[in-house]
Amino acid sequence: MTNERTAQGGTLAQAEFDHFRQFLQDACGISLGENKQYLVTNRVRRLLEEHGLHSFTELVGVLKSNANRRLRDQVIDVMTTNETFWFRDGYPFEYLKNTILPDLMLPAKRMFGPVRIWSAACSSGQEPYSLSMMIEEYRRRAMGALSRPVQVVATDLSSIVLEQARQGIYDKLSVMRGLSQERRDMYFDSLDGNRWQVKPKLRECIEFRAINLLDSYAALGRFDVVFCRNVLIYFDAALKKRILEKIHASLKPGGVVFLGSSEGVAGAAHLFEMVRCEPGILYRAL
Repeated sequence: MTNERTAQGGTLAQAEFDHFRQFLQDACGISLGENKQYLVTNRVRRLLEEHGLHSFTELVGVLKSNANRRLRDQVIDVMTTNETFWFRDGYPFEYLKNTILPDLMLPAKRMFGPVRIWSAACSSGQEPYSLSMMIEEYRRRAMGALSRPVQVVATDLSSIVLEQARQGIYDKLSVMRGLSQERRDMYFDSLDGNRWQVKPKLRECIEFRAINLLDSYAALGRFDVVFCRNVLIYFDAALKKRILEKIHASLKPGGVVFLGSSEGVAGAAHLFEMVRCEPGILYRAL
């Protein structure tokens, strides 16, 4: 009876919820709070029907067996909040263009190879493309070629949103969220009046890769700047500390990390120096 109620949208049984919550914790570190049964049921019910499953217990069994990679990606996708928009909070992007990039382009730093920027948990791509626009605007202001090439690496756990990000195609509502008409006209091609695609020049300078923040970052190399914004709020204190330690290890000496406005480096404060950007803050690796 419980399985029938769950499949048709009734109350999610506590045991099923506990199994699902443990799967999500193990798979990507997200900690679901108590009394989130309605949230889980609302987001995942469609996938049960689509894959012919009759309960969350059956769902978790399939997920743990790793027999259906597409289903696993779909579950993680619907349970992770992909809320994002262009130039979120403003100041990190302006500070990158006006302060960080000019400093990294100084003649004394040209010997250090390309400038590398990591957009962690990039979701559907608004953040890395915003970074790419800032780099292009700095290049134009510098009146030509940059003294050091700039590489942007964008990662996310979800292969579904990564594919959307690679395509760089956004509907009218998405384009309007934080993007000025001037930048839209400059950096996007109109496809049909209701969809816009990021111009090839901006797409080609970004490398998109699937990365779980719980795993090793060694294959990504080291970075001058890391954007890991509005992600840590979904992890418990121990995982936040572990992720910040790994981000610190991925930074070049003196590299910086931008976190979300409600996030901090508690637990790993000994690894970073807080720098005020006016109005916001960043953290520099010690």
